[in-house]
Amino acid sequence: MSVKKEPSGRRSLAIEFEVAGTPEEVWQAIATGPGVSSWFVPTEFEERDGKTVAMKVSFGAWPEMRSEITDWNPPRMFATTAPGWMPGSPPIAAEWSVEARDGGKCVVRIVQSLFASTDDWDMQLESAKTGFASFLKILEITLAHFRGQRTATANFQAAAPGTEAESWAALMTALGLKGKKLGDHFAAPAGVPPFSGVVEYATEEPFDAVLRIEKPAPGVAALGIAGMPGGPYHLAMILYLHGDQAADTVARVTPVWQAWFGERFPATT
Repeated sequence: MSVKKEPSGRRSLAIEFEVAGTPEEVWQAIATGPGVSSWFVPTEFEERDGKTVAMKVSFGAWPEMRSEITDWNPPRMFATTAPGWMPGSPPIAAEWSVEARDGGKCVVRIVQSLFASTDDWDMQLESAKTGFASFLKILEITLAHFRGQRTATANFQAAAPGTEAESWAALMTALGLKGKKLGDHFAAPAGVPPFSGVVEYATEEPFDAVLRIEKPAPGVAALGIAGMPGGPYHLAMILYLHGDQAADTVARVTPVWQAWFGERFPATT
């Protein structure tokens, strides 16, 4: 869907998708810190005087992003506004809504918008949709298979050995994913930490893959290439493990995966 333009100057882009769960369960996943952290990045919701007033998202080495809550109506809708991504760009507003459907499912609709008199900032909306697609797939998988379970995450990065395409091909080959299509089962070859599951999402525009995994524990793995256009780039993997033993498993496998990434994709000087 392209950016919708209105005479008032409002420009918006909507994303709509179906997930498993009641409105209350979906709300827990999209409007609480532990819920959002279970499929996105570490997130907190700030309260003041009994009201939810802000959403804070941490991207690790990148600056924390803080969005003001402008509307809050659990478990149906909340809205935020945040500064634009670049100097001089207009603020971006987002509205998340949840609507119940038959069969124990809900439709989640996300509308992002800004006000501008030119097309100069439309890329902010388009880039947000593209960059967010894999995370929304993780949300869908999490609600379908791991709803209500404890979650622990681990984040790994390694030096990209070449161009984006070359680096992605090297990672796919190393993990036993080369040539795998949606729905295919995979198992990492010898020399890789235990890693197996099913391909749930894959794209090369940008380079992203989402896997529902069995090993090292039930959960989701997100693979991608991080960095700004023109580089430098880094290979990235996030593990979202679920269940009562998730935190113990993360503690056990983190040094193993760190060592593997360091040996397989060493930094160059």
